[in-house]
Amino acid sequence: MKNKITPRNKEIVMREDDFIVSKTDATGRLTYCNRIFIEFSGYTEQELLSQQHNIVRHPDMPRSVFNLLWQTIKSGNEFFGYVKNMSQDGSYYWVFANVTPSYKAGASNISGYFSVRRKPDIKKVNIIESLYKDMLAAEHQAGSRDAIAAGTKILTDTIEPTGKDYREFILSL
Repeated sequence: MKNKITPRNKEIVMREDDFIVSKTDATGRLTYCNRIFIEFSGYTEQELLSQQHNIVRHPDMPRSVFNLLWQTIKSGNEFFGYVKNMSQDGSYYWVFANVTPSYKAGASNISGYFSVRRKPDIKKVNIIESLYKDMLAAEHQAGSRDAIAAGTKILTDTIEPTGKDYREFILSL
């Protein structure tokens, strides 16, 4: 479905009290999405369930950001980040995302992931959008095989001088 969507330069802005909530299985397939997710994605609940969460991924998002997200949550840690998503009609919407691993009662293996997204601060989005453009350009220049490493280097080179790790950097913007 998502590969046939042409991005449009039309932004949908989240309301202050909106929270997009979703759950996935351990492979990233949607098992739950709230009505706000359905509204912003433009898909029906039936179209979303069992699909990979990246059905809403915008092509402006660097692959290296999602690589970091997956490394973080698969290791059992929570991830915070700014994400540009794409609706079914090609519109886009920015979110500030928190993704955490889920565990079945008494189990030590990750059974899935829980994500809550809210309206991001536009000033922070402007900073992140510029960084993501640089990361995406580096990924494209490096080619598919080396894209993630190239984008990650831009991110690392940006964060290192601050003396913070990724999480501290994102939360301090």
